[in-house]
Amino acid sequence: MPRYAEFSSTELIRACAGSKDERAWAEFIRRFHIVIAAAVLRTARRWGEPPRTQIDDLVQDTYLKLCEDDSRLLRSFHSRHEDSIYGFLKVVAANVVHDHYKSALAVKRGANQTEAIVEPLQVDPRTVGPDSFSRVSQRIQLEQIDKVLRRVTAGKDQERKIMIFWLRHRQGLTASEIASIPGIELTTEGVESVLMRLSIMIRSHFLSTNPHREVKVLSRQNRFRRMGN
Repeated sequence: MPRYAEFSSTELIRACAGSKDERAWAEFIRRFHIVIAAAVLRTARRWGEPPRTQIDDLVQDTYLKLCEDDSRLLRSFHSRHEDSIYGFLKVVAANVVHDHYKSALAVKRGANQTEAIVEPLQVDPRTVGPDSFSRVSQRIQLEQIDKVLRRVTAGKDQERKIMIFWLRHRQGLTASEIASIPGIELTTEGVESVLMRLSIMIRSHFLSTNPHREVKVLSRQNRFRRMGN
């Protein structure tokens, strides 16, 4: 019996594409749900302040989009590198949200006025390119920080803590935005507490291994958002 938790992202996508294997899809949701939910939230907020129920509906719509036509989008996905799936899913989620609000505007304004609507840019998820961490020095820095992050978060809720950290420092989400994402299950204060503890632990790790790196670590943390997405 396949151990889907041990599959790479690319292998998992292949297992899910065109498949109704519930265990494969359960691992897909466990691994990528927060990525999808965060992309839905960020995109929806470009159109206003959506209620929580609408965010939940748009997340479900994204899963339906991924499953429609015998998982056509997943079957057409070609990985350029192991992290390609994250950019792919963000684009799919963003497109679902844009389509929802454009349809709502079309109904509101009338079909004959839809061409006058200013639409946010959409991207074909099948052509999504490498992420912006293309420069070698930036990728090395992020890999080093991620290794430390995984070390200091080992144990219960590791994946949630890691996701919260990167949603803040790579995606630029606020603590309240992160707390509102389905699956996080923390208050704004809870998210802020996690972020504070992780920052302290990461800084302490770097200082303990190399006391002379304090300034570099602090300035690197301030560069996270410019390096993200």
